[in-house]
Amino acid sequence: MSEAPSAGWFEGREHRLAVRVYYEDTDFTGVVYHANYLRFFERGRSDYLRLAGISHAALLERPDPGAFVITRIAVDFRKAARIDDALIVRTTYDTVRGPRMWITQSITRGEEVIATAEVEAACIRPDGRPRRPPPELLHSLNPLLLPEPRS
Repeated sequence: MSEAPSAGWFEGREHRLAVRVYYEDTDFTGVVYHANYLRFFERGRSDYLRLAGISHAALLERPDPGAFVITRIAVDFRKAARIDDALIVRTTYDTVRGPRMWITQSITRGEEVIATAEVEAACIRPDGRPRRPPPELLHSLNPLLLPEPRS
């Protein structure tokens, strides 16, 4: 019997996802290639939604389909992650306003912060136009959002 891959876990508002650094994630020196941090962050955001009960596939299959796009991401690289490192991707969805969502993320190795990201995403229709997230998505996210919207 095979086990489904872990989608991580919640600790309070924060979603945590364990990620192992594989050879394919690194450059020839064994250091994680910078673009792969974006992949780790994406996995964190996707598995956050999955555990919150939000399926990307189900959003696309709705009568009024929707998806997400990243409109802005600012990454600070603080330390190098290396081959075989055990990392934790930490994600919080902070605020939703209109079609936009603000997300804070970090990647840690033990207590060391490896990288941080401030992310702005938007919910869109298949034609690329912005749309408000569906009510059931907001219902799932609301208990996990910050109490005060960002200004």
